[in-house]
Formats: sequence, C-alpha cells, structure tokens
Amino acid sequence: MVVWTLGLNQTTAPLDLRGRFAFALDQMAPALQKLRSIFDTDDTTHRRVEAAILSTCNRTEIYCAGQFAAQDHAMHWLAEHGGVSPALLRSHVYVLQNEQAARHAFRVASGLDSMVLGEAQILGQMKDAVRVAESAGMLGATLNQLFQNSFEVAKHVRTATEIGTHSISMAAAAVRLAAQLFEDLRQTRVLFVGAGEMIELAAVHFAARSPRHIAIANRTLQRGDRLAARVRGEAMQLSDLPARLAEFDIVVSCTASTLPLIGLGAVERALKQRRHRPMFMVDLAVPRDIEPEVKALQDVYLYTIDDLAQVVQEGKAGRQASVAQAEQIIDSGVQRFMQWAARRGTVPLIQQLNAQVDRWRAAELSRARKRLLSGEDVETVMEALSRGLAQKMLHGARAELHAADDAGRAEIAQTISRLFLREAR
Repeated sequence: MVVWTLGLNQTTAPLDLRGRFAFALDQMAPALQKLRSIFDTDDTTHRRVEAAILSTCNRTEIYCAGQFAAQDHAMHWLAEHGGVSPALLRSHVYVLQNEQAARHAFRVASGLDSMVLGEAQILGQMKDAVRVAESAGMLGATLNQLFQNSFEVAKHVRTATEIGTHSISMAAAAVRLAAQLFEDLRQTRVLFVGAGEMIELAAVHFAARSPRHIAIANRTLQRGDRLAARVRGEAMQLSDLPARLAEFDIVVSCTASTLPLIGLGAVERALKQRRHRPMFMVDLAVPRDIEPEVKALQDVYLYTIDDLAQVVQEGKAGRQASVAQAEQIIDSGVQRFMQWAARRGTVPLIQQLNAQVDRWRAAELSRARKRLLSGEDVETVMEALSRGLAQKMLHGARAELHAADDAGRAEIAQTISRLFLREAR
C-alpha cells in the first residue's frame, strides 16, 4: 500500500494561484466523487484508491492511499479543476510518498507547517476533511489510520510543548496593523464580511479594542445575527454592502465566495463619500473577496492573508526549542505509522496462508472421516491425518530447498530455520 500527498501551499504558490484550487466544505464530496472517477479507469491498479482533500486559506492537499501511486492522475484532475496547465501546476506542487507523506500530515496537524506557527485552526479543518472523505466513501483503513495518528500526534505536541504559546494569529495581526493606521481604534467603525470561524476570531479580537461600531455582513442573516450579538454589533444583509461600505473605516472579509464581493468601483465610490478618509481593509479569503486592484488606491490600505505573513512570524525564533521537541514527537509518530503500514502490508499474504491451511485441513478431515466410516482404527486414522497435514505444510519448504542452487540454498535454509525451528534454538 502506497500513501502519498499532492499539494500546494503558501510557500510554493502565490495567493491568486492557490485561490484557483480552493474547495469550500460543501464542494469536497462532489470533488472526491470526480476524483474517484479519474482513479476508476480500466487500469485496475488504480482502483479502490482512498482519498481525502484538505483545503484551507493556505493550502490545498490531496491525500491518497492505494496499491500504486497515481499522482499523475490527480495532477491532471486538479489542473483541470483550477483551469491551468498540468505543467504550470507541477511547478508549484509538492508530491510526497509514504514516510515523507506521513511526516507532512503530522506536521500540518500540529501547526508546524502553517503560516502561524502552532495555530490550532488547521486541526479542525483536517477533521472536517476526514469526515467529508468518510461520508463520500473515500476513506479506507490506511488513510483513516494516518489521520487518526496525526490527531494523536497533534494533541501530544500541543500538550507536551509550548509550540502555540504567544503565537500571533491572523486576527491579532490585523488588529495590530489597524492600530498602526488609526490612532484610537475606539473611534473606528468596523465591518466584517462573512461569519465563519476566521471572521468570528477577527471580530472577537477587534471587539476587545471597543470600536465605536461593529457590523456583520453575511449572506445568511441568522448566522450574522448570532455573531453580531456576541460582539455587540449589528447584522446586515450582504446585499447592502455596496451602499453602506463608506460608513466603515475598517473592513475585514473572509467568505467562501468564488468571486470578489468588493470591487474596485465600489471602493472608489466609498472613498469619494468618505472624502478620502483612509480605509483599512483585510482580505483573509482564498480566493480573494476584494479585487486586487483596490490596493492601488491612494487612501486604501489593503492586506491579504499573505501580506500578514511577516507579522505572524514574530516570536517564531523564540519557540525553536519547542519546534525541535515537536519534531521529535512527530518522528516517533511517523515510525509507529510506518510500522503499522508494514504490518498491514502482510495481511493479504496472511489471509492466503489461512485459506490454504483451511483447504488442507478440510481435505485431511474428509479423508479421515471416510477411513473412520470404513472401520479403520481411530489411532491409525489420527496418525495418518497428522502426517498428511505435516507433509502438506512442509512440502513447499522442501521443494524450495531442493530446487535452490548452492548460493540460494543457504539463505533458504536460514529462512526455514526461522519459520519452523524456533523451539529448537
């Protein structure tokens, strides 16, 4: 069984390219079904491939397990999904196999491969990916073991190290940058577009600075109401956004929209109404929620998720001892998984051995019953049954030993000794 990963992340691909391969949670099951159809070709070596898709702001990764690696199939499917050539995609992806794939999964779950070192959000996203793969019928024993081990390793890393201590989240980084632009955040009006986990975290961080007004614009008003109540703000319809954009000094957006929600024209009109008072905008979405051309406007300070990378890296150097400790925990986890995978690789052989022994037993028992029915002595029949079984079990070893040349005979003899002469040692 081969375990492999194909992916791209914030270190291998720019934001706009990553945006082409982002999957919302409700898109993953249909995507997995399409991926299954790619694997289920006439070539039976690619059938019954296990698969899961992990898609976050910083990465899209396909995890697979099967009798053979099928990275080229996945590469072409992903390139077609993103509307790019396989050659372009290949220049931005990483392909990892077996031990390297397991280590990568464990590092991702533990927050060591994130833009925010030690961030915990990725673990929940990984669990969501596993649930979707399982419901889509794409999660088998091998991938399930890989992910369950990754969750255990991540828990161990977070409890045994200080990897997450003093880490700066994207939300905290946005507040820090906003505070550099506005002298007093208590005098600002803040708009959050979306109501997901990332926006909720950002809203809580900004609410702690007591801005003058907070608004939540969301496609589903009920969900917006819940978040607005938590941060003592108002909820508004997403359709009201263009008309009300000028009211806000700070705009933080993170939705699952595949197209920008805030265009250049809307921001230009808002600036005109604001008489060019500055606007601070943070686009945490992948793909983008705010058109990139907005950044060129003189009175707008637009930051994307990649722009916040430098801020969130602060303090990382001081946690290198925790990183080294975490890597040791991950190494141990990788060894355990690879040992499990190696043992599981022998299961088909063990099943074949059991089936063969059952056939031998059935044949000898049938012969023994016939001899007993014909009136033969029980002891004689039992002796013949045991000899028959012994002969069948030793036949293959004897045949291999007799057929081998001088060089191979010594190695076969050692193997036979390990298998049949343990008690004699």
